[in-house]
Amino acid sequence: MSNHPAVRVDHIGIAVDSIETAEGVLFAFGCRKLIEESVEGRFRWAQYDFSRGASRLELITPEAEDTFLTKYLDEHGQGLHHVTLEVADIDAIAAKIKTAGLNVVEYREYDDWTEAFVPPSNPTGALFQLFEYHDSYDTGRPAKEKLYVDGERLSDE
Repeated sequence: MSNHPAVRVDHIGIAVDSIETAEGVLFAFGCRKLIEESVEGRFRWAQYDFSRGASRLELITPEAEDTFLTKYLDEHGQGLHHVTLEVADIDAIAAKIKTAGLNVVEYREYDDWTEAFVPPSNPTGALFQLFEYHDSYDTGRPAKEKLYVDGERLSDE
């Protein structure tokens, strides 16, 4: 085990007005749809891959009138929204990020995952979502090969 927590790109998130309209572009690239879900009626997300267990893209669209995503689309239009990094230990990687002088904001723990964000005020200008899956994440969802890069959750082991 290295002294740096395990991290990998989980997916790239693209904000769109309509998943149904936008996903045709991804299908033209040869993507297959893996999963689509609503998050508490606030927004809907769908993930796609290139049938190789990695290189995943996500389309996100608002379902409610006043959400972070409606505000984002109003201000920026459709396009790249975030890069999600799957982390094996969110607390350890957040500490490393803070030690490097970067901000970690909106740390939230849910039943099935924990997330936090590195805001786009960082030198890359990109919004990074840090995402740690919990053991329960795959309960009641599609098979692990559709949920996780390479079919398994990331670990530090």
